[in-house]
Amino acid sequence: MAAYPVPSRTGMPASPSTLPAPSPAASRDTDMSLVNLAARQRMLSQRMVLQTVLAAGGSELHLKAARTTLALFTASQARLVDTPRHLDAADAERVRKVYGAPGGVGATIDAFARQVGTALDLTEARSPRVEDALARLVENTDAALEALNTATTVFDQVGKAKAEVLMKELAGIVASIQTVAREAKVVSFNAQVMAARAGQHGREFAVVANVLSGITNEIDGLSLQAVSLAGRSRSAA
Repeated sequence: MAAYPVPSRTGMPASPSTLPAPSPAASRDTDMSLVNLAARQRMLSQRMVLQTVLAAGGSELHLKAARTTLALFTASQARLVDTPRHLDAADAERVRKVYGAPGGVGATIDAFARQVGTALDLTEARSPRVEDALARLVENTDAALEALNTATTVFDQVGKAKAEVLMKELAGIVASIQTVAREAKVVSFNAQVMAARAGQHGREFAVVANVLSGITNEIDGLSLQAVSLAGRSRSAA
């Protein structure tokens, strides 16, 4: 699975040295979840088509905007295609299949990005062939959207699977904390009983037992908050 090349003005992929500088929006990609990033690609694809059509109508402003959107789309897609390097084996294979396997969506999205770049090149060159390029681009937009939807679905599944694993780990940690808290309560209760039996000599021991009891109550409260948070997170997933 190759990263997306940005079409140059000759219609050929640009070399890395000629790639446009990342926009502020592109630099924020690292702060977006994979599923949100994949979903944003659908919006960007539609924006590119609209901007390209308007640019072909003579709008220099939309020509510049379309190239900026294409650069952002390309950078985001490169990150998505590179995702398997940062996933476990099962999730990585799932992403590789959706992009690179026979019938995968990678080739469709690649072709769509190249068509946008070609249409923009022809528009800037004021070529009469731009109308044919626009017609092909619009004709293939539905296929590109379907491919992007498929990719988004896979990233959504990967994200939910990872969230479920984290929730199970959190539940295990909370259970361990609650076990320790129960044991500490037993120790605190026994200590209070022994301090009471010791009378005056057990006063300092009673203070320690009471402090321990207070700590276990706080642990109980925190563990209940963690359980509630895990439940809300699972419902929102």
